[in-house]
This record gives sequence, C-alpha cells and structure tokens, in this order.
Amino acid sequence: MLKLVGLSSLDALSAKALPESIHIQHKTRLGPGMPEKEVLERLRYIASQNKILKSYIGMGYASAITPPVILRNIMENPAWYTQYTPYQPEIAQGRLESLINYQTMIQDFTGLDIANASLLDEGTAAGEAMLMCYSAFNRKRNIFFVDERTFPQTIAVLKTRAEGFGIEVIVGDYEKFNAAEYKDSLMGVLLQYPNSEGSLVDYASFTKSVHENGGLVTVATDLLACALVKPPGEWGADIAFGNSQRFGVPLGYGGPHAAFFAVKDEHKRRMPGRLIGVSKDANGKTAYRLALQTREQHIRREKATSNICTAQALLANMAAMYAVYHGPQGIKDIAQRVHNLTSALAAGVEQLGHKVVNKDFFDTLTIKVNVDAAIIHAASVEAGINLRRIDNSTVGVTLDETVSKDDLEALLKVFARGNFADQYKFGTTQPYTAPVPSIDALASSLSSGIPAALIRSSAFLTHKVFNSYHSETEMLRYIFALQHKDLSLADAMIPLGSCTMKLNATTEMIPVTWPEFGAIHPFVPIEQAKGYEIMHKELEYALQEATGFDSISLQPNSGAQGEYTGLRTIVSYLNSIGQSQRNICLIPVSAHGTNPASAAMCGLQVVVVKCEENGNLDLVDLRKKAEQYKDKLAAAMITYPSTYGVFEDTIVEACKIIHENGGQVYMDGANLNAQMGLCKPAEIGADVCHLNLHKTFCIPHGGGGPGMGPIGVKTHLAKFLPNHPVVPTSGPDGIGPVSAAPWGSASILPISWAYLKMMGDDGLRKATQVALLNANYMLKRLAGEYKILFTDANGFCAHEFILDTRVFGASSKVEAIDIAKRLHDYGFHSPTMSFPVPNTLMIEPTESESKAELDRFCDAMLKIREEIRAIEEGKQPKEGNVLKMAPHPIDVLTSDKWDRPYSRQDAAYPMAVLRKRKFWPTVSRVDDTYGDRNLICSCPPIEDYEN
Repeated sequence: MLKLVGLSSLDALSAKALPESIHIQHKTRLGPGMPEKEVLERLRYIASQNKILKSYIGMGYASAITPPVILRNIMENPAWYTQYTPYQPEIAQGRLESLINYQTMIQDFTGLDIANASLLDEGTAAGEAMLMCYSAFNRKRNIFFVDERTFPQTIAVLKTRAEGFGIEVIVGDYEKFNAAEYKDSLMGVLLQYPNSEGSLVDYASFTKSVHENGGLVTVATDLLACALVKPPGEWGADIAFGNSQRFGVPLGYGGPHAAFFAVKDEHKRRMPGRLIGVSKDANGKTAYRLALQTREQHIRREKATSNICTAQALLANMAAMYAVYHGPQGIKDIAQRVHNLTSALAAGVEQLGHKVVNKDFFDTLTIKVNVDAAIIHAASVEAGINLRRIDNSTVGVTLDETVSKDDLEALLKVFARGNFADQYKFGTTQPYTAPVPSIDALASSLSSGIPAALIRSSAFLTHKVFNSYHSETEMLRYIFALQHKDLSLADAMIPLGSCTMKLNATTEMIPVTWPEFGAIHPFVPIEQAKGYEIMHKELEYALQEATGFDSISLQPNSGAQGEYTGLRTIVSYLNSIGQSQRNICLIPVSAHGTNPASAAMCGLQVVVVKCEENGNLDLVDLRKKAEQYKDKLAAAMITYPSTYGVFEDTIVEACKIIHENGGQVYMDGANLNAQMGLCKPAEIGADVCHLNLHKTFCIPHGGGGPGMGPIGVKTHLAKFLPNHPVVPTSGPDGIGPVSAAPWGSASILPISWAYLKMMGDDGLRKATQVALLNANYMLKRLAGEYKILFTDANGFCAHEFILDTRVFGASSKVEAIDIAKRLHDYGFHSPTMSFPVPNTLMIEPTESESKAELDRFCDAMLKIREEIRAIEEGKQPKEGNVLKMAPHPIDVLTSDKWDRPYSRQDAAYPMAVLRKRKFWPTVSRVDDTYGDRNLICSCPPIEDYEN
C-alpha cells in the first residue's frame, strides 16, 4: 500500500500529509497498550467499586427488565449496533420498520398524531419542545411557563437552552398561573404528567385556558403510566415527550436512553429530529424512509432553533421491540402490577404512621415521614435501598416492573424502622419493634390511585405487529428478519466521509451490559458510583493526553450537544471578563450544518467565511472579517482536517488571527480521527473542541445513535463547564446542564475507556497513520478513473477524500445518487453523498478495514466507472440503464418480466466475487417525493402489512 502511494513508511506518510507546523509537540502519556484480557480485568475491578442498591429514586428513570431475546439479539448484536443512520433506505428497511414501530407506539401511548424516531433524553426533548413553541410564533413571543413540579434536571436544561434565545422561563405553581396576564407574550407551558411528586392531575381546564390565550401546551409524560391513564393528547396537549427507558432499557447511570417526542399534526413540520415515513419504491412496493428532512440545521443553518443530529436509534429499537414482545395486554399487565404495588405501599406506609402527600398516583409516592428523613435514608441504604431525597421530612418512592413482593416487604421494613427509630440502633441485630403490614392483607383491599376522570379508555398498540410476536421463538425470528434487511459493519465497510464508521471491538462492548454499569440510577449518592468516578477520571485523563486540553466535560451526549456546550463555555468566559458585547461567530461556508445552528442557539450572530477553490479556508477573508468585527468577535468554528478532507497548512495562522482579534477558537472534532497521536487540537491553537466518541473513540453508531460529544477546553474555560442541579459536575461558575444526566450517556463510556487503554501511545498513533494510509491508498487506486476534488500541495488527502462525480452529468446523465444506489448491488453502503459539495461522494475508510476490503470497494467503484463509460459510449441508454435502475432486489431479479437493456446477471452479479457473498437490498429505489407528499409516519394498515 505504501508503495502505491509512493512512500516507504507510515512516518513518511504522516510527514507528507500533515503540515510541519502542527506536528505533535508533547507526545501522549497513555502508556503501552494493554491486552484485551487485562483491560477487562481492570474494568471488572473498576465496576466492582460501584454499589448496586435497589433504587426507587424515579425522577424520569426506573429500573427495567430487558427481555433476554432483545438484550442478546439487539443490544449485544453488531448487526444492530454498528449500522449507520438510515439515509440509504434501500439497505436499511429493517431498522426503518423497527423505528416506525417505535413511532406508532409513541403515537398510541401519547394520543397524538405524529411522533419522531427519538431524541437524546427527556431534558433536551423539553428544550426542543420549548423551541418548537418559540418557532411556532415566529420568535415573537418569549414567555414559557413551567410547572414547579417538573423534574429539576428538566427545568435546569430548559433554562440553559432558553438563555441563547432570550426566552423567559417562569417556574411556578400552575394553579396560580394566569395565562391571560401573558396573552401577548405566552408561547407555551410545560406540565409533568404524572408530576415530580407522583400526582396525577387533570390539566384539561388549565390546557383550555392556555389555548384561549394563544399558548401551546407541552407535556412531559411516562409511557408506562399512559397504559392506564388518559394520554396527554386526549386532554388537549399539543406536544408530549419523555423517556422511553423503562421499556426494557437499562438505567446505565443516566443513558443512553431514547427520548420520545410526539405532536399534533399541524406541528409536524416544526418537529425536531428524524421522522420515518412510509413511501414506495420504483416498482410500487411499500418502503420506509426518512421523511420531511426534519434535521433543520442543514436547511436553516444560522436560523435554526435546533441542532439535533443524533437520535437514540438503538435504544428506540429496543423500546419498540419491548412493546412488540409484550403487546398491549402485556404492557397493561405490567403497568397495572406496578400501580397495584404502589397502592399497597401507600396503604402500608400510612399504617406505619407516615403520610402519603399525593393521593392520586401511578407509581410514585411522596411521603411525609414521622421522623427525620435522614433516619429513613440511613435505614434504607443499610437495607440496600435508595429512596428519593427531597427534604428533611419528605422522601419519594417510585416503583417499577422489577419490584417483587419481597422488595415491597423490604421497603415497608425501612419505614417501620423509621417509625421506631428511637428504639433502633443502626448496625445492631436488634429486631424490628414495629409490625410490618401483611402484603397479602394490603393486596386484598387495594384502592386505585388513578382518578376516575383520568382512567384510560382508548385502545393502544392495536396494529398487527404488536399482536404477533409474544413467544421468544417468534420474537427471535422477527428480529432476525429485520436484521437481514440492513447493511451494517457486520456485512461490509461503510465508507462514509466525516462519519468514521470504524470497528467497535467486542472487548470494548462487553462491559456495557454488565449490571455494575447498567443497574446504577443517575442520581444515586456519589459514594455508590465510585467505579464510575474512577473510570471517568481515567477517561478524562486519556482524552486530555490525546487532545492537549486541560479539562474535559463528559456531559454532552451528542456531537451537536458538544458544539453547543463548547460555545456556551466561550460565551460565559467572555461575559466573565467584561466582554459580553462579543457575539460574532465566524464559520466557514463548508462547515457542518450543526455549526451555524449551534452558534445561533448560543445567541451568536453567524458570519460566513469563504473557502478557496482548493477547499482551504480563505485566510484573506478570515483575516478581513476578524478585523472587521474585532470588537465583537466571540469565536470561530473550524473543522480540522477540513471538511474537504485536507490538512490545511494555514490552520495555526488562522487560530492566531482569531486570538489577535479577541476571539476564541472552537475546533469541530468531526475529523479528529486524522489527528490522534500525530497532532493535538489544543497545540494547534484551539481553545475548545468536541470529541465525537461515536467516531474517533469507537462508540458504535447504533443505526443513528447513541453518541457522545464531550468537550475539551483550555484552563481559562474550565470553570465554565456544565454543572448539574442534582449531582454537581462543575463549580458555581459552570453553565447550566446541557443533558438530563450528569455524565450524559455514561454507560457507553467504558467503550472509549477500553479503546484508549488497549491502544496506548503507539497504538493510537499507528491507528491514525493507517487511517491516512487507507484513504490515500484508495485515492491513488481511484484517481485514474475519477477526478479527486481536493488534495494538499503534495497530492495527499487526510483520512478522507472527495470524488467529483459532477462530470458524469453531461456525459451520461449519471449523478452521485446513481452511483450510491448501484453500490448497493455490489454489497456496499455508499460514501457520503453531496456533502460538503453537491453531487459528489466523500470516502472515509478508517483504519479498521483490511487491504482486501479496501480493494473490494475500489474494484466495485472501478467496475461502476466501466458501466458509466458504457453509457458515455452509447452502449447503454442514458435512461433505464443499470445505474439509473439500481438497486436490484431479489423480487425484481426473479420477476417473470425482464425488459431492461442489461442482463439479470449484470444487475445482480456485476463481479464474480459476489456469487460467494452478497448483501441484497430489500427494495428498489425509494420514491422520496411520493413519501413527502403522502406523509404516513406510523405502521401502514394491516392489509398493507400483510401484502
């Protein structure tokens, strides 16, 4: 491979590809790479430092039982967790079907018209709901009311989000809020249902009042509760959202979990995130696809109110399968059992002399105890139980599907101890002096905690898919039937530029489902999560070493969240030094769409910087605009290597220009996989950078999420890193939380920890060098037949490169999309299409792929070039040719009729090697226009499903 690129060593390649000015100054100090066995042993020790208590803390998180058939065959299955976002629907019909099951489930439970395919977490979903209200009134109203019985982390995330838009968040008692007083400025309200006390409140009249005064009603709700209580859509809510975690997803110290989000039909085009729709393929067959292009940051850029780029698809698929497996009756039985246990507990604690504050409830009780609450908590911890800590006379208890009769007895014993605390000495074997009520007696006289007016009467999960797979045999076959429709890294390389679809090593993945990591509630006392604390500190150190930054925040749970968080720290720092007038953010025209969207969300004004014809940042234009806005310049956002896949030799000078004019440098970490071990963002000149752990650091993409986007910052920004209202993560100067959980999606952090431990200094450097080699090797192999759009002065690319396919338009009418779809016939996912340059293909092989796989892809691309040449030479028509008709699923190839100007063999087996191993697309080319004009975003009717 080196011979083909004209060099003798990997060091020679990195010396050629990287400008001398950015070569690493201080080598990483990670130590030697550890063998897999030792990594797992070390992580076993760390995990053992976590204490697993039975947590009844609630606050939007509940223990859940993951059905083993789902745990093994989805969560632990690389054919499900290594998929990319389903932008190529012809090779993603399996997970698209599962996600449309998820959307249908959410619509059914919330009683609303349309749902998206998941968001990041409940707190950020609340932020999206607030900003939907803001955009619904064209930003002309700025009052958003939040009931004080909303979860505290949600309120805090809302306040963080509101600051950049000048939105005023009013927190108070909904019963005392008079919407008429704010008639001209009220955009919406937020209610928690059931609320943080556990109370079920009939909000119908309040909702009517808000609507009469022009506002929208958003509701944070609970899916399991909605199996028994009237759903928000039935009493007037416009938007409903929440956490689907309790549908079979582990607690994981806060994540990853799939937030759900549903709206009335009239708001569907403002809904953030991804939306799966039903369309048809070229032959009229039903097919699923992403609909409406709801990733609004790519369309509206600096006018966007959302920078969502990551869903939680893997976790949404788990939640959807949980509903498929249990079905409507199973879900209702689980909900009823949880409620019955809660009713029994309510009666029992009152018999013990305590008072249940909320008489209406589903699964949560707020209890006024007749002793100091510290005594109750001490007794509970001794018994292996965590209760919610509210104040010195009040505790909270939230039950879930894992609670047994024995668990209920253990809870009652805790409250019995509290009642006779003066007679009980902790740490002794003194027997209980208070009689614990009989569970059987309590169960025999249960009374419902759900008010009659709020009992659900409507059906849910009526579609056939939720009523067909209730045995493990049938469920297993359904999961595998969908799996076979999807291309993942288990099938082939996924050469997506800017997405870094690399190996997610099995050793890295194994600890994710260990109970020591998965069974921890995010709000347990910090001393119970010592293992997480050790892992976090070691991971932070490794990331600091790899990037050169002084401090790391692990809270942002997506790359876009990292962008937002980094810019917020910059704004807070500037305000702290009396530079609050600085509000200009310079962003290159080639930047990811999330960059300008994130800047806008932080209240910054975007000024676009030009790029030169060779793709490099236009330094003249950068200097001109930096000096023009010298007194107002806050930051510049720069992707490095560039979005065009080149190490620009002017990057150090660019950073210097920004600093000289009073601004801070934000480096977009999307292309960080080309830097590790060779250079460091902080040494180049960046003040802050987000680190895509789902790219460079091996967390899998999961079909469109989970992801993590921690940020690294230099010392002067460190004290502004995000805090959290429940578990502090920063000091008093820290910005508010950007995620619902203190450490974002904590349970997937062992993946990146293990990756860095196994790589060590030498491995990290070599991995980057091999990524550069793989890209340059492919570039050289393809350069004779395809025009390469951008390289550096030496003719090298970084870790990715762009093929200019625009030239084929005039010669053959072939466009990038035709090549992309034809690649499906060769068993490959297409490269990134039309980004950053329209009608081009951007290829990134990563370091994970072997020469054999690189050659297999290059051979396919060269064969496709021959097919294009046949069109250019008139041997094939410009319409109806093998590229325009691609891809070719089995049902097309085996149809009785074949009237195409090429053979079935050319369509199915363009290369002989495909006869040995071939991934088959499921449908023909999907009709995107039809799907948007005929929007259906829930499971098709049963008749269509059967057909």
